[in-house]
Amino acid sequence: MNIPFLDLKAQQRRIEPELRRRLEAVLAHCQFVLGPEVAELETALAAFCGAAHCVSVSSGTDALQIAMMAEGIGANDAVFLPSFTYTATAEVPLLLGATPVFVDVDPRTFQIDPAHLQARIADVRAAGRLRPRALIGVDLFGQPADWPSLSAIAARENLFTIDDCAQSFGASLAGQKLGRAADATAVSFFPSKPFGAYGDGGALFTESAERAALYRSLRTHGEGTTRYEVLRTGMNGRLDTLQAAVLLAKLTVFPEELAIRERIASIYDRRLGNVVTIPARVPDSASAWAIYSILLPDAASRDRVQAALKVSGVPTAIYYPRPLHRQPAYAEHHDGAALPVSEDLAGRILALPLHPDLSNEAIDFICDSVVTTLK
Repeated sequence: MNIPFLDLKAQQRRIEPELRRRLEAVLAHCQFVLGPEVAELETALAAFCGAAHCVSVSSGTDALQIAMMAEGIGANDAVFLPSFTYTATAEVPLLLGATPVFVDVDPRTFQIDPAHLQARIADVRAAGRLRPRALIGVDLFGQPADWPSLSAIAARENLFTIDDCAQSFGASLAGQKLGRAADATAVSFFPSKPFGAYGDGGALFTESAERAALYRSLRTHGEGTTRYEVLRTGMNGRLDTLQAAVLLAKLTVFPEELAIRERIASIYDRRLGNVVTIPARVPDSASAWAIYSILLPDAASRDRVQAALKVSGVPTAIYYPRPLHRQPAYAEHHDGAALPVSEDLAGRILALPLHPDLSNEAIDFICDSVVTTLK
């Protein structure tokens, strides 16, 4: 079978009438930067997740940067974050002069380990070189991090919290959509995300009107009340109107797509749970299922299974083949702490296709192929 790992063309066919209507409206009014669709999208997204404020920006990475710039995070500040995640989470603190402090993750859910976070904070305080300043919790692969535990630690340690929800917009914890779990929530609209644009895009969510106003200023070169009043050093971090139009069209089917993703993940759970280690569900949560990753016994098994699936026509991906503390760009900033879970996961993890346009035939073929390969 010819199974795409991600099928944006099929999704586009489903939403084509609304998508064309939205794009043609932008082409008609020609307000390509901060046009009316941008404000409409911000209102709709805030309502979707129950947040007080949504500020759209140019990417998920820029969302992280704007949130940290607003707090003045920089030199001599320690920013705690998981090592098992995408590079953007660690590169932004370094761009601002701060130091990322890598934390290990839970071996089953892949989310940041609260107990290890507490230990890492103690390490930094004992060393006395950096000031513990912020925590970036990543909702990895579509599931929420343990925000009740993370928030309690952050409150005790006086840490600013950022929810890196790049992969998990639409997920919920304790019946509440992600978007309010931290002081600021950063979302990515990269095309491969469950809720993705047709290019880069992102957003910030906050309960603070003051922070929202600051985010809007920072995304537009530090503007004040007029275009040529510059109050602070900012950046060019705006979401363009065409991307907002695409996202508004996609929002009409997003709840339905989340339900389909959950159905597919449940089938994978049922069909594969006896032959591989499947991802553990975070308690009292609903995942957006951006990525469904299984664990093989070791790196050799993973490589063998991946190669066999490729021959069968089943695409796979590895998120992530190397934890951040082992990346050349970050090695000199790591204090040498052992992060065995992140290193182990990087050698055994393998992602299977999961998107709303997977046919039942394709799902069965993927499951059959995995089971056959492991016999």
